[in-house]
Amino acid sequence: MLSPYSTSNNGSSFAMMSCVRLVFDIATLWKFGSINKEKILNRAIFLETIAAIPGMVAAIIQHFRSLRNMTRDRGMLNMFLEEANNERMHLLTFICMKEPGTVFRAAVIGAKFGFGRFFLAAYINPAWCHRFVGYVEEEACHTYTRILREMEDAPRGSELARWKDKDAPKIARGYWAMGEDGTVYDEMKAVRAD
Repeated sequence: MLSPYSTSNNGSSFAMMSCVRLVFDIATLWKFGSINKEKILNRAIFLETIAAIPGMVAAIIQHFRSLRNMTRDRGMLNMFLEEANNERMHLLTFICMKEPGTVFRAAVIGAKFGFGRFFLAAYINPAWCHRFVGYVEEEACHTYTRILREMEDAPRGSELARWKDKDAPKIARGYWAMGEDGTVYDEMKAVRAD
């Protein structure tokens, strides 16, 4: 893990990520009761809707900077756009497994308004935002690692054990080139690796 207190950017971005994580844990009921398919999908969908924002924001800022300075961006714009698209593909694969309801969609819209401020923060202090995104990505890896562990440890015949071996959505099998026998477990491993 990155050292959260080696610089003021690290400390404040780590503190902000910790606050966001707490709200996220409560909103997705992650810390309450046992982990099941419903909780995993709620958490993954919510996480991936938010995860696409920083890449797109960074791409927009990079684009404006390149235009303003009349210079090349050394490939940064495409890298940020690819990252945003990758996160969007994660979201699309999870939406194939569960159609979010009205309340869930409202919560996502509310969260996006909060992350709309991320654009201003990224414009003022891009280093802080890059550090924040780094911490968020690290937390996402922890989340997907826990999901994989829960799937591996699920009692035989349980809902989670059966779901683990189900076919991944077609879009996931194509995006990660899993072949026809790609499972939900394989999809979770691919998302974590991204």
